[in-house]
Amino acid sequence: MKKTAEFVSPKHPDKICDFIADSILDAYLEGDKESRVAIEVMGGHKLITVNGEVTSQAKPNIEKLVQNIVGLDYKVIINIATQSKEIAKGVDKGGAGDQGIMKGYATSETPEYLPLEYVLARDLCKKIYEVYPHDGKTQVTIEGNKILTVVASFQNTNSEELLKLVKSMIVAKEYLINPAGEWTYGGFDADTGLSGRKLVIDDYGPEIPIGGGSLSGKDYTKVDRSGAYMARRIAVELLEKRKAKEVFVKLAYAIGKSEPVMAVAVIDGKEEEITGYDLSPKGIREYLKLDKVKFTDTCTWGHFGRGFEWR
Repeated sequence: MKKTAEFVSPKHPDKICDFIADSILDAYLEGDKESRVAIEVMGGHKLITVNGEVTSQAKPNIEKLVQNIVGLDYKVIINIATQSKEIAKGVDKGGAGDQGIMKGYATSETPEYLPLEYVLARDLCKKIYEVYPHDGKTQVTIEGNKILTVVASFQNTNSEELLKLVKSMIVAKEYLINPAGEWTYGGFDADTGLSGRKLVIDDYGPEIPIGGGSLSGKDYTKVDRSGAYMARRIAVELLEKRKAKEVFVKLAYAIGKSEPVMAVAVIDGKEEEITGYDLSPKGIREYLKLDKVKFTDTCTWGHFGRGFEWR
């Protein structure tokens, strides 16, 4: 069976937007740990737009924060409202800040408990980025344990040198290096970005279903993020405890309700109810120590398999 996964560098426009969103989240939480934050960011061509809902005692200088990331020559438009009173009423009672479905996954095929094709694409992207810290993408196609095709497109590189570098890192049957030609025009100069648009890269790659909610720019009350982290932690713990090959975890929440309406695990094809966990937003925050997380650390190289509490 053939499988393909891609990855992007931190200088990709979408990931810059994720980084800005999580930087804003961290700034609010630093000033007020009970901040409720749901931020979306769009950027490109010397303009950054920050939109969303925030209820917080903190008052960070968002324009300065954003310009410190992208440059003083960027115009920053900020449109932030307070959280809806109707939503806040449910969250005040300890309920979820939104409805949604969260998926967790773990597989024994790699030490990171992540799909092989995903790990290969991510590791290659990280290694190239250490040499060429620019906008770029990688993609790896495998069949079983054989690597068939590797694609690498990175800004400000010489294709021959990049090919030599890639070959020193990964052995494949076919290499496609800067297949559209060498390029120097990248990042926000060439394209627009949007936070929450690289969800498959943030999660487990395209072979594994995801819930669909954006992770970056959201505090723990938004179960799109905290529930996805908890689902991964449960999947990892069940994989290790049962010595399983593959675990899928499915959680579903209703807005304003603290307990999920669905909490099941599929362990090597057999479904069972999840028990023994406090799956309320506050329970998840405590179990995963989310009040101690710097969220900008989570958003650039994938949210899983990197040693966080949710693993």
